[in-house]
Amino acid sequence: MLGMALAALDSTIIATAVPQIVGDLGGFAVFSWLFSGYLLAVTVTLPVYGKLSDTHGRKPILLTGIVLFLVGSLACAGAWNMGSLIAFRVLQGLGGGALQGTVQTIAADLYPMKERPKIQARLSSVWAASAVAGPALGGLLTTYGDWRWIFLVNLPVGAVALWLIVRHFHDTRSVGPTVPADAPGRRGRVDWPGALAIFAAGGLLLTAVVQGGTAWPWLSAPSLLLLTGSAVAAIATVLIERRAAEPIIPGWVWRRRTISAVNLALGALGLLMVAPTVFLPTYAQAVLGLGPTAAGFVLSVMTLSWPISAALSSRVYNRIGIRNCALLGIGGAALVLAAFPLLPYPGAAWQPALLMLALGAALGLFQLPLIIGVQSSVGYAERGTATASILFCRQVGQSLGAALFGAIANATLGDRLAHAPTDLRTGLPHDLDGVSHALQHAGALATGTADYLRRAVDTTVQHVYLGAAAAAALAFLTVLLLAPRRFPVHADARGEGRTEGSADGRAEGGAEARAEGGAEAGTDAGAAPDSG
Repeated sequence: MLGMALAALDSTIIATAVPQIVGDLGGFAVFSWLFSGYLLAVTVTLPVYGKLSDTHGRKPILLTGIVLFLVGSLACAGAWNMGSLIAFRVLQGLGGGALQGTVQTIAADLYPMKERPKIQARLSSVWAASAVAGPALGGLLTTYGDWRWIFLVNLPVGAVALWLIVRHFHDTRSVGPTVPADAPGRRGRVDWPGALAIFAAGGLLLTAVVQGGTAWPWLSAPSLLLLTGSAVAAIATVLIERRAAEPIIPGWVWRRRTISAVNLALGALGLLMVAPTVFLPTYAQAVLGLGPTAAGFVLSVMTLSWPISAALSSRVYNRIGIRNCALLGIGGAALVLAAFPLLPYPGAAWQPALLMLALGAALGLFQLPLIIGVQSSVGYAERGTATASILFCRQVGQSLGAALFGAIANATLGDRLAHAPTDLRTGLPHDLDGVSHALQHAGALATGTADYLRRAVDTTVQHVYLGAAAAAALAFLTVLLLAPRRFPVHADARGEGRTEGSADGRAEGGAEARAEGGAEAGTDAGAAPDSG
């Protein structure tokens, strides 16, 4: 949990310090790369660390990730200009990729299926606490201290995490007799050419979608060159991975129905999450007139209901099955997202907050059971790779969602501004950032202009939420049509399931269950078998 707290706090605390950082170092035109550079490094290294944790054990990869993150934090605190700070943020991201994937994998290694929702909920509570404490702590440090302290605060947390892991975590299955020396993925050669190809493909693609439409037009030469380079690197990745003895992303990740279906579904989850996390704070400030702190609270209620729902999800999927539990969750999320445009204008803060509370509860029933289902369908030597593939797809979905919904927002707002009444057109801003800035100084606007801009933002965010509802519907169809009715249970998890209870009752029969090491697992005495 302390290792996860490093990544969770970092993602929330830095946003409050951006004005002070830009004022000190300059570089306003590129400050968004403080976030994009970190995201790129985390996303493209997730599959690499997943494979390394399968071949070299979880403990050394987790320790390496924490050390890299702390070195990056210390370097960020000593940055002398915006370029150096962005470079050190990338170094932080190289450590963050190891933290996110490895902690989730260790949770699956240590705890049986029945206990795992409770443990995963505790990990989720770290993100919930960070969503509330991060902005407050960042505000205090930048107001009464210096922005460099937002990076230095990571050092004591990381030091305690390192001490606890070194002293108390014994990764016996990576060095002991449980995993045979000749088992697949057991300390084999690392496919470094494949890792570099994945890094190139992912980095070029995410750079294109992050910068396209903002730093340069979508159909400009930089976008086309980056997308072409990403496609070439992706083809090279496939060719390299097909010939590698120990590929970073093995073909079985996509050939197995269980894993491929969950990867696609959580990619859609990453897509839809852009709506609340990116656009809701703007809506709360521009339309509802809330301050930054109150706007953050409207969003943070989602992070409070999510871990509670996740902790209780085992009671649901033990009765109706993982697939049906996920369908229930994502179906509810689609309805909540589709209900957002029905909110009155301008409305009250409790109304979107109530919807976000319901959205967090719905997504807690969707994401965690699918992750547990995939982790339980593979053995120890494949679990890191499988877990990393899920997180990788979710991160890529989130990056693509930022580009897609950003384009929807700009198109909607541009249309509203272009068709503004003639007497209001003079001096109108041209993008969402400009509108938000103008509404912060609404007193300086002409009569009626402020209300028109608020209505324009309201319409823009409504369209984004409808797009997010469509992404939720896509995730629903993916699980319904592609996910197995009964998730296979690997022999490793099956041994735990006999005493602790299995997630879905019986493992799915047929070729897939045999391929994944699954057989029929006994049903938990308190759980009804999957009736699907």
